[in-house]
Amino acid sequence: MSEEELIDYAAPTLAGLKTGSLFTSRHTSDEEIRQDVRRLNRMLSPKGLVLVPMSKKNGRVLLYLYRKSRLDRDLLDAEAVKILRERGYRRITPGACVAELICRLRREGAFPHEIGLFLGYPPDDVRGFMDHRDVGCKCVGTWKVYGDAAAAQKVFARYRRCTEIYGRCYSRGRSMEQMIVAG
Repeated sequence: MSEEELIDYAAPTLAGLKTGSLFTSRHTSDEEIRQDVRRLNRMLSPKGLVLVPMSKKNGRVLLYLYRKSRLDRDLLDAEAVKILRERGYRRITPGACVAELICRLRREGAFPHEIGLFLGYPPDDVRGFMDHRDVGCKCVGTWKVYGDAAAAQKVFARYRRCTEIYGRCYSRGRSMEQMIVAG
């Protein structure tokens, strides 16, 4: 996987605006995935980021890039804890929750509804999606919004601007490593 893919799909996470990003990448072998993840984690880890392969299917790998410190904070939210406990997560620590999420993705093949908590979506919106799906959704952007639509629209715009700026900087020769915000 290329640095350009990470910038295209995860710029807000690289910039420290978003807890996590989930995206797919083509691969030719399990060894290629291991090498790419190791290489990228050597660059990402000192800045507080972790890249994890979640599942593989049909020559594609689902990857999760996240900021450990932000996930720690997000999972302390009372509504997030309640959702995770209801969904059967026994240990509410980032490592245990990510491991459980990987198991669920591999076992079920579909995205579990609580996945939004791992991406930095507001717990109230994750709950709204779980309870209502499309009924009562106020707007759609990076996620479906059931709570504060105005605040979510501002976040969506920041994510779009960030992705545009990172793409432009990268195309002009700035390295991804230079653009990663530590945190």
